[in-house]
This record gives sequence, C-alpha cells and structure tokens, in this order.
Amino acid sequence: MLDFMDHVQNAFYEASHWNLDNSYGALNATAKALLDFRTPRGLRLQISSLAAPNFATSYTIGSVGVVDGSVSYLYSSLPLLRPFKSADLDLHHVIRGYRHLQELRRPDEAWWWEVWHCGKRIDRRDTLLYGRIFLPRSTLEALYLRRLSPTRQLKISAVSDSTLNNGGTILALLQNDVGKYSTEYMYSTDSALMGVRGLYNFGPDPRVGSTSPVAAHEITEPVQGRFSAGAELYYGLLNKSGGISTGLRFTTLPNHTGFPYTMTLTLNPLMGNLSSTYAVKAGPNLALCSRFDFNFYSYESELQLGCELWRRRRNTDVEWAVKRLRPDWKRPTVAPDDDVSGILKARVDQDWRIGLLWEGRIKELLFTLGASLDLKRREQIFRTVGVELQYSS
Repeated sequence: MLDFMDHVQNAFYEASHWNLDNSYGALNATAKALLDFRTPRGLRLQISSLAAPNFATSYTIGSVGVVDGSVSYLYSSLPLLRPFKSADLDLHHVIRGYRHLQELRRPDEAWWWEVWHCGKRIDRRDTLLYGRIFLPRSTLEALYLRRLSPTRQLKISAVSDSTLNNGGTILALLQNDVGKYSTEYMYSTDSALMGVRGLYNFGPDPRVGSTSPVAAHEITEPVQGRFSAGAELYYGLLNKSGGISTGLRFTTLPNHTGFPYTMTLTLNPLMGNLSSTYAVKAGPNLALCSRFDFNFYSYESELQLGCELWRRRRNTDVEWAVKRLRPDWKRPTVAPDDDVSGILKARVDQDWRIGLLWEGRIKELLFTLGASLDLKRREQIFRTVGVELQYSS
C-alpha cells in the first residue's frame, strides 16, 4: 500500500495532467505491482493529515528490532481536492494492482498554462516540495518537483546520510512527455552518473487531429491496443562503468472487448539478462501474472507466478436469493470502486519462496498484513511477518 505522501504526490501528478505510465521506467509497472510487492516487517503505524488543500503532514513510528520513525511535510502550489481521509478514499488510489492504460491524451495548449493577474501574464509552473526526516538516524530526504511547461517536468531528489559517500546524494531528472513519445535525462552526484531513456508509442499521434471531415458512410475502428518500445543508457564518469537496456510492451486499451492483458519483453545485453512478463485481468476482481527471467551467459533462469484478488462488500448469493423472491428488485447503482473492501496478493517462484499480502480498510483504518515464506527452509519457514496501519484525516 502506498504511503500517504506517495498518495499525495500521485494526486499532484493527476491534478497537473502528468501521465506516470508514459515513460520507460513504468514499462513493467503491472508486473512489479503483482510480483514485486513489498511485505511488511514488524509493526508500523502512520498518522497523516491533509491540513489544507496545499499542505500535508505525516508521522510514522515502527518497531523492527528497534523503535524508529519519521516526520514528513509536503507543500503543493496546486490545490489537491481528491479525498484523502482513510474512510473515504478510493482504495485503487493507494493499492498498486493491474494497471489499465488509457488512451494517450493530447498535451495541454500553451494558453492553458497562462494566468493573467492585474493585466500581466504569469506562466503556470506548479511546484511540489517534500521533506522527510528519519529518527533516530537523522537521515533526511527531500524532493523538489516543478512543472516547467505542458510537456516538461523537473524532479530533484536528495538524501543526506552520513553512511553514504560524501554524506549524501542528489538526483536530477528532466522529463519530457508529448504523448507520442517521452524522454528523460538523468544526472546523479553518486559516481557522476549520467543517463538518458525514452519510450515511443506506435499508432495514432494524440497531437495530430483529423484534417479532413470523415464521410458519413466511413467508420473508423477504435484502437484496442498499444505497442510501445523504449531504451535507456547510463554511464558513470567516476567509476567508468555504464549500462544499457531496451524493452517492448503491448497492452490492451479500454476499447478492447476481451480480457485486458499486458505483455512486456526487456533485454540487458551487457549483463545478458532477458525478462518476459504476461499479465491478464481474468475477471473484474482477479488478475494473474507470470515472469520468466533468463541469462544468456550463465544459462540460469527463474520463473515467478502471482495473482491479485479484490474483495467486494456485496454478497452475490444474497442478491440472487432476493431476486428469486422479488423479480422486480434491482440492486442500487454504486460506483465500481465504492464496494471494494480489500485485496489479497500472492506470489511464488520456482524455489517455493512465497509472498502473501492482504490490504484493505476497517472502518477508518487502512491496514497491510503480509508474510514471506520459504518452504525449503523448514527450520525457519517464515522469513518476514509484519503489519502496517495507516490513518489519515
């Protein structure tokens, strides 16, 4: 489950019309949500609040061997009007699951980013500031996020920790997204790392509209899927080492009439790693995923399987009985997300390492209960067990 501050940051992206899925870094977002979910350790409690539409605070305390915690503050120049109370929020906003990609949207027009004040034009450049201090280690992390234009965004994150080289590190990321393609340029003070990555979407260009009227008898077929290709290249100036990877993705869009599914293929030629994933939304409440990794140099392989099952509040058996007694009865119409009460996730690999996660809401409290097991280690089957609780107002 997302932390409160991550939820607020995602709300900022949504309010500023930034597409998180249209980047090379999000190529395997669905497989990671279904297979790489984190299982909690120990007990952790988080209390958060959106004191104003532009300001949020969060306090966390946990016990994993020793008692630790953190204090976070966030400011957004753009008012965030999404419900953040733990009793009212949509669980799909805080629980990572199967990612339904939408049609590519056309970038905002330049005039949308112009604000006139006292006869003077001011360009809209929405900003988000975030800071967090970990106690008792006194580790500090910060984030500066600024929308420079309708298609450009600057993200600077920093960490201050005495255990790191030079006492900390700074990462700068310049992102460009025009819909048809996206690019990212990165620089990190750690090893003076420089990188670039991009993603290209095949098919219609959202920036280009139809220049000629369509005849009445001519019917344009809706696009049901999207094929994307991308790559990344990075190099460390200090350690004189680099890397490269490339990837492909095909995913169905909302116009697809069958089961939604996503397929990806990524390759790291320097390390010899090949990874392929397949995820399918097998029903309104069920998603399945598989991933196969293979190394050309060592001939080692790994297989992982995972699933997620959403739990609904309504009882279909009771509804069936009521309709038998009263054929004219109709169930009250509710939004698809209003009756979601939780989700169960599970994964297993070829070595019988199992991960289980149960996330949901009990009245005004969000909870995450998880465990990781290793069935081959009989002396210690349970590797990690933990509970996380969140309350936001």
